[in-house]
Amino acid sequence: MPTLICDCNKTMPLKAASLGTALGEPLALHSTLCRREIGDYQQAIRGNEPVVVACTQEQKLFAQVGTQTEGAVAPVHFVNIRETGGWSRDASQAMPKIAALLAAAHLPEPEPVPTVTYTSAGRLLVIGPLDEAERAAAMLSDVLDVTLFAQGGAVSQERRYPVLADRIDALTGWLGAFTLTWTADNPIDLDLCTRCNACIAACPEHAIGLDYQIDLARCTGHRACVKVCEAAGAIDFNRPMQTESQAFDLVLDLRAQPAFAQHAPPQGYFQWDSRDLPTLLKLRDMVGEFDKPRFFAYKQKLCAHSRNDQVGCNACVEICSAEAISSHPKRQQVEVNPNLCVGCGACTTVCPTGALTFQYPRAPEQGLRLRTLLATYAHAGGRDATLLFHSQERGAQLVEGLGRAARLQQAQGVPANVIPVALWHTASTGLDLWLSAIAFGASQVVVLVTGEEAPQYIDGLKAQMAVAQAILHGLGYSGTHFELLRADSVPALDAGLRSLGATRQSVPREAARFAVAAEKRATLELALDHLVAQAPMRPEAIALPPQGAPFGTIVVDKDRCTLCMSCVSACPASALQDNPQSPQLKFLEKNCVQCGLCATTCPEDAIVLQPRLLLTPQRREARVLNETRPYGCIRCGKPFGTLKVIEAMLGKLSGHPMFQGAALERLKMCGDCRVVDIYTARDEAKITDA
Repeated sequence: MPTLICDCNKTMPLKAASLGTALGEPLALHSTLCRREIGDYQQAIRGNEPVVVACTQEQKLFAQVGTQTEGAVAPVHFVNIRETGGWSRDASQAMPKIAALLAAAHLPEPEPVPTVTYTSAGRLLVIGPLDEAERAAAMLSDVLDVTLFAQGGAVSQERRYPVLADRIDALTGWLGAFTLTWTADNPIDLDLCTRCNACIAACPEHAIGLDYQIDLARCTGHRACVKVCEAAGAIDFNRPMQTESQAFDLVLDLRAQPAFAQHAPPQGYFQWDSRDLPTLLKLRDMVGEFDKPRFFAYKQKLCAHSRNDQVGCNACVEICSAEAISSHPKRQQVEVNPNLCVGCGACTTVCPTGALTFQYPRAPEQGLRLRTLLATYAHAGGRDATLLFHSQERGAQLVEGLGRAARLQQAQGVPANVIPVALWHTASTGLDLWLSAIAFGASQVVVLVTGEEAPQYIDGLKAQMAVAQAILHGLGYSGTHFELLRADSVPALDAGLRSLGATRQSVPREAARFAVAAEKRATLELALDHLVAQAPMRPEAIALPPQGAPFGTIVVDKDRCTLCMSCVSACPASALQDNPQSPQLKFLEKNCVQCGLCATTCPEDAIVLQPRLLLTPQRREARVLNETRPYGCIRCGKPFGTLKVIEAMLGKLSGHPMFQGAALERLKMCGDCRVVDIYTARDEAKITDA
């Protein structure tokens, strides 16, 4: 795959020879690839092999030249090496990072994912004061079918748009599928109203405004308005309340209190004030069909959300800022609405089992990218690599702004050992990829948060980082390996990146080479195996923070446990097991996800969770947590329960009038012997005697 590098008019100290050695191909250094040397680009794209161009600023120009170049069929990958490293105070030391970025650009594009389709016919609902709503409608009505919902204000005399009013009950849905439900409880019917203003003039309480709605709190019942409206018949104080609904494709909300309180409202819903022109421009383009990626995949059989109507893990429901995930305990699953999902990936980050996985890109593709970056960086002589995860929008803007500021001598720029990695959303990576990155050779993983994230995302990332750091500290790796970097401006980002160099981290002696698996737990096992094998310390177990820990054991109170095995049937990960041959409760710690379903299901409250990472071989072996003698039938001797269960049952029922004498003794019998005893007892009344 040919690689074209350019030092942008000699503003970057690129070393073509060392970069070529790291990439395994000869590189020619250009200074004006987008101008005088454009012929080299045209020559490269005439082949069939993909071409990497180390410039994103002129991506549009290169694309136009490609369409005008005869025989140009090669796919082109663009990568930014300028703002991410070439424009920084230590750019001369950034060749390993630049080589890593170029190597990652050589990777194939991620496999396409399924899409979610929205269809909008342009039916727009504008909610707010009528005078403001009409101003917005005037700028949109040439391309959209506008309906107004009155919230006070004054409507124009001319009837320009359909107007609804009364009390809003609910607004639900998403782009192309909104439903407004309201109750018509005002005496004035706006469809019959002619806007003659006679009612306003006649009302002695001034209870009728230019929105043609009656303020019933001010109205004292003169009914002068009814008399002057006899011809039109638009006013009826006896009009029965009716619930009505109507469908819309788009919603523009002018109220101070939005209809949707969640951090990420549905696509197609916008809030607006009179100074917000970009929102109106965006609305004008929202007619037609729109596709977005289906960001997630869900495997119900792995989900630890619920069993037997009991809720265990609820992490995804609690963290979703779009309220796209709903709980369905009776179906033992959660349900993700793909139309509401905004693709943050936070649900996949906090999911302990991997039932929810992020698909844009998938974990194996993301893992290959990280391994390529870090392996190339090390091969080129780089040391102490720090991965900087940032969003593709605001995060990328800050990184590029920092590069420009460094070029103007106003900032230090992105340090030579910091490798920026753009993500669809910074909440989409978690424990599995972070620990894999350390195993692949990273010294530090830094997640850039810019203030656009939902508060629960920050809490979730903190909790995951606390677990990851506890594991590394427990293994004897010193330093801070995981960090949230908060920055909402270029100076803040510059200062934050510089502060990272103040600490040093110990890392594995050798870099791992495993491939990140599609299953989260499998990747965690691969990363942990490598980190443990290289660890300075190997304790028997590492205590983990209680929030967000996906590993651990359970402690069973043997005095309270009756071995009813309710916990076994509730465990979604098969960590709890029974023994068909003997009354034993067994536990396989490797499988435990700390969902808590066993503890909530246990009728005796005999189970307590204990987050930890066990490092001995027993983690992969089933061990007995509790056992007891089987209880044999007092009549035939056949085992039919455990001693503790029968004793507990006898203790609870011995005082009940239905279980006295022979009836109590039958509780000590197996099912067959109970029937025989009832039919052979002379003092028992039988249905056949009736």
